Amino acid sequence: MSTPPPTGPLVTRDTLAGDLRGLGVQTGETLLVHSSLSALGWVNGGPVAVVQGLLDALGPHGTLVVPTQSGDLSDPALWSRPPVPEEWWSTIRATMPPYDPRVTPSRGVGVIPETVRTWPGALRSAHPETSFAALGPRAAAVVDGHAPDCRLGERSPLARLEAGGARVLLLGAGYSTCTSFHLAEYRVASPVVEVGRPSPTGWEKVREVSITSELFEELGADFERDRPVVRGTVGAARARLFPVADAVAYAERWLPLHRPRDVYVDAAPGGSGSRGRP
Repeated sequence: MSTPPPTGPLVTRDTLAGDLRGLGVQTGETLLVHSSLSALGWVNGGPVAVVQGLLDALGPHGTLVVPTQSGDLSDPALWSRPPVPEEWWSTIRATMPPYDPRVTPSRGVGVIPETVRTWPGALRSAHPETSFAALGPRAAAVVDGHAPDCRLGERSPLARLEAGGARVLLLGAGYSTCTSFHLAEYRVASPVVEVGRPSPTGWEKVREVSITSELFEELGADFERDRPVVRGTVGAARARLFPVADAVAYAERWLPLHRPRDVYVDAAPGGSGSRGRP
């Protein structure tokens, strides 16, 4: 049986750049992009063309930022998708390669961020599980100083993006991927958890704020209803564009009302976006 031809639309580097400009992406701005390649349609050149289109729309003075998470660098005792036998845990902990921003692949964030991570000139932040990669003149200012015990809080690229007036582009991705909402979790009552992971000196445990994307779609729907969010289409994908600072401020007020969480110390990571997420 022959394979049916793609139904389109046909998307190219130039049409992507044009759609992004039409949506409101500005030359010279800093843009945090959460993306889905499959949502865009039939892209000639795949993720490379998407990155090129984003860079074209931002221009030489703009900065592109993407999440490059590697949440599988976590405790195998917490893995559930899939789980591994308990008799393997100690060996996995002892032999798991530690995070290296140059070679550790991203996981669970899609092929577009992984393409940015490996792009010539890209810089990547230092957190072993929730790093960001950036391209452009503000890349170092965004990714430098990502504290190893601060996944998505005040000492992460998110706080720098907020302070620098960056905007978020949801490119075929939903609000469940919106990392800016996580920054708000560090500013409201949230549990503290103990996280295990590999390090250059062996297995280590650190205390961290518990993060979870539970109810982020509902949060995003209310945010979009109450605040100015630019909506449109890029290729075949639904796209949304809004300031990081607006998303964080709204989530700071919304989360305590709609998703209150007791402050306590727990052994589970509370959701890290990894294969080990409970």
